[in-house]
Amino acid sequence: MFVSKAFNLLKPIPLMSGQSNLAYKFIHQLVASHGRRCHRSVIYKQRYRTCPCSAGRQTISAQTKVMAKEELPGVLILDIGGTQGVLENLAALLKKHFHLITMKEFLENKEEMSKKIQSVFVFECRPTIDRELLESLPNLKVIGNSGVGVDHLDLKMISSFGVKVTNTPHAVADPTADIGMALMLASARRLVEGCQIAVSPDTKHFAVDWLGVEVTRATLGIIGMGSIGYKVAQRARAFNMRILYHNRNRRRKEEEEAVGAHYCEKMEDLLQQSDFVMLIVNLTPETHRLIGKKELSLMKPTATLINISRGAVIDQDALVEALQSKVIRAAALDVTYPEPLPRDHPLLKLNNVIITPHIGTATVQAIHMMAEEAIANILAVLNGQPIPSEVFPK
Repeated sequence: MFVSKAFNLLKPIPLMSGQSNLAYKFIHQLVASHGRRCHRSVIYKQRYRTCPCSAGRQTISAQTKVMAKEELPGVLILDIGGTQGVLENLAALLKKHFHLITMKEFLENKEEMSKKIQSVFVFECRPTIDRELLESLPNLKVIGNSGVGVDHLDLKMISSFGVKVTNTPHAVADPTADIGMALMLASARRLVEGCQIAVSPDTKHFAVDWLGVEVTRATLGIIGMGSIGYKVAQRARAFNMRILYHNRNRRRKEEEEAVGAHYCEKMEDLLQQSDFVMLIVNLTPETHRLIGKKELSLMKPTATLINISRGAVIDQDALVEALQSKVIRAAALDVTYPEPLPRDHPLLKLNNVIITPHIGTATVQAIHMMAEEAIANILAVLNGQPIPSEVFPK
């Protein structure tokens, strides 16, 4: 009963041709185990009754449904719907496995709710995980982050409470790589400016000297060749780009050859040679303001900086200065610090920068896949199973 219901959540998710279903990969063993081990299944058997008018089909009494809901492990979320809550369709997925408790419900009845909450589902960096919250959740076992970046979580503090942290790296790689390529192409061909010219009521003719630059056969420097960076390299190869990369660890020779990538041990060498520099690193103390005035001055005056990691990886004041003084040609940013930027921020007034609202994983497929992966991680922890994607404090 449990397994068949759990697998129903896979059906509504539209998959592109050739796209793997992460739920099948990560959830199938966990839900089977969960179904076998959960005491709820015994209660179901005891309370099933056969309705004569249903030709032997089994139904569950209303009382049993209430009991089953109460026995589901509690998961804390900020809210459902609205401008900051979990999307309603994702909440429906979570309800297949958990008793959802909103922050409002928790605060209104802390004594009772604190005993039920065994996990927290973090969506769009919410709810905030601080010491006060952790101290009020004695039965908390896992924080399931929907997304790969965990710079909004104090991993050492959370670990000190004996709580595990998980993320969803498998679901984010393709859509984030796509947005990196989209930003590079849009900036190179000045698509935002072009659209504004084309739709402006003041446009009488198109200027013949309005020019962009080509991506094909240009040099792309990738800083951070993890799973996302490697997928960017795969896409860039189709444009016959020369691919350089800088990473903490060098990729295997066969992986480099598969995408035609060349390793730069020093980031400075990559910056000096690249026409496009794409940042795809986690935000850590080591990568905070990784790109500043010195690094920007090493780039070509015709180069473009693309950031799909975290806003604080760039010294934004230095970037504004570099863009204003034409130290570099342009920038394309899916992330800033803070988000959104203050409405009077100088980056918003420059015509050689594109800024998008952190939409690297904002696709129907990716959001569903991240929720599925987060569910698999949480269930693994609660059932003592191997955890697909655990994040460890450094």
